[in-house]
Amino acid sequence: MIKNKVVMITGASRGLGKELAFSFAKKGARLALCARNKERLEKVKKELENNGAEVIAVVADTSNANDVDRFVSLTESSFGKVDVLINNASIFGPGPTLLADYPADDFAEVIQVNVLNPFLMTKRVLSGMLARNAGSIVNVTSEAGHTGFAEWGSYGISKFAVEGLTQTWADELSETKVRINMVDPGEMNTDMHQIAVPDCDYELADPIDVVDVFLYLASEKSAHINGQRFKAQELVRKEANYDDCDTSFSNS
Repeated sequence: MIKNKVVMITGASRGLGKELAFSFAKKGARLALCARNKERLEKVKKELENNGAEVIAVVADTSNANDVDRFVSLTESSFGKVDVLINNASIFGPGPTLLADYPADDFAEVIQVNVLNPFLMTKRVLSGMLARNAGSIVNVTSEAGHTGFAEWGSYGISKFAVEGLTQTWADELSETKVRINMVDPGEMNTDMHQIAVPDCDYELADPIDVVDVFLYLASEKSAHINGQRFKAQELVRKEANYDDCDTSFSNS
């Protein structure tokens, strides 16, 4: 059951984060959303509220510890707890660029945003989840975080770090009922993909196509799953039944 669960989603103003917000709202979740762009975030919040969702939206940079604390504190004061955290927010950087030509400042910014974000958010919500001995954390990764691709620069490298972060935290949480997993949504029709592959000439999935695995990992049906990596589009192609989903669906 997802109804009435408190679900936090970072980077929720567009792309996958926005689609996740609407998908969880349809299941009756209470939503805490953040993004750095105020205008887009407020638009998403209004659309959700017009459809009956209970939602708070906070303009925040989740690579900043003060913003993280403010976002989580507002969520806890509004809803009393955090059941699910989806660390979705990330940036790509300057577009296709060889590492030899990559500006050092851009490299550092991508690493800071994409790695500090899930670290700080997880660290901040973890005490409450451990106190209740329940919670699900989902990190969004990428195939570029599993295989190095030329010109994907520090984005891919940051996702390698996210995968290591997920595995390490999963091991540290293995004796609890708090679980952390990661999802590779695959290439999607998003603004970020347009930056990464500006001349894309092949068909892309839409974010709505990959939301089911996130809904599954937020539910109690996945309570036994920890430290796993899911390839969302492979599950879609297999027409996976998430009611019967187990770790055989994970991919390393």
